[in-house]
Amino acid sequence: MKSIYNMKSFKVLKAIPALTLALMVSCAGEKKEDTETAVEEKVKVEKVSVQDVDQIREFTATVEANITNQIAPQSPVRITKLFAEVGDHVRAGQVLVKMDENSLTQAKIQLENMETEFRRIDELYKIGGASKSSWEAQKTALDVSRTALDNLIENTQLLSPINGIVTARNYDNGDLYNEQTPIFVVEQIQPVKLIVNVSESFFKQVKKGNEVDIKLDVYGDEVFKGKVNLIYPTIDPNTRTFPIEIHIANKDERVRPGMFARVTLTFGSARHVVAPDQAIIKQSGSGERFIYVYDNGKVVFKKVELGRRMGNKYEIISGVNDGDVVIMTAHNRLRNGMEVEIEN
Repeated sequence: MKSIYNMKSFKVLKAIPALTLALMVSCAGEKKEDTETAVEEKVKVEKVSVQDVDQIREFTATVEANITNQIAPQSPVRITKLFAEVGDHVRAGQVLVKMDENSLTQAKIQLENMETEFRRIDELYKIGGASKSSWEAQKTALDVSRTALDNLIENTQLLSPINGIVTARNYDNGDLYNEQTPIFVVEQIQPVKLIVNVSESFFKQVKKGNEVDIKLDVYGDEVFKGKVNLIYPTIDPNTRTFPIEIHIANKDERVRPGMFARVTLTFGSARHVVAPDQAIIKQSGSGERFIYVYDNGKVVFKKVELGRRMGNKYEIISGVNDGDVVIMTAHNRLRNGMEVEIEN
């Protein structure tokens, strides 16, 4: 009986380690399986696609007069009378300033004397009483004097060279013009112009005559129409941009030089990926932008170049592809290569 009991005890004791081992193996297998299937985050996603996107860009500029003329004589002369004031509309050829005429009077007397002297030497030259060199010297002096008189006449009565508006008056009657500051500034404001610098990537799309929408801060959301009047032919190698000149007809003269303008240009359309703004992540401390893409259960960080914003979506110039699945949530908890699961 004793031997039989001992034998049974031995068999039981022998079986216990085998059972324990089986349980340990089973638990380890379950734990390993749980680890393999576990995910670190659940996310919401959206599939993006390529669409036709209008290539619209906004620029800022300051309104300028189409032409600016500074009205001043060629040399220091005292001002006799001013015939215009700031804000006056003037016509091309209109007298704006009368300068002192003392120099003009003296020049007229000198010219009359020289003409008399030339007539005398001319008669002598015809009969052989004067040399050709003397005749030529007198003729040259007379021509110079005539030119000087014409210049004095031009600088005694100062005319407006354009139709425009007087935007500055810097002297009073009786002042001596000092060659440092013009007497008047006259500007043509029908039309006015704006200069904007456009990226070289749009060089082939910009054409003379293209219509442009313009908003002026002073007039809120009111849209003014303009046209591309001039395209500069070279690219700035530092900024990779080229200037274009835009004209606003400005028949009612509501647009004035110095106003701040926002210019909207359209460069046709392009097929680019469009992604929701919730998928865009700004890199802290820099201007870089990223999108987190869901790829076979894992997170992939992709740097992107943004185009224009359209409501709650962005045009993506580069970085993601047609059909990519982008992650919309939990951005601050995601890591590159991290396993995630899509929420239902």
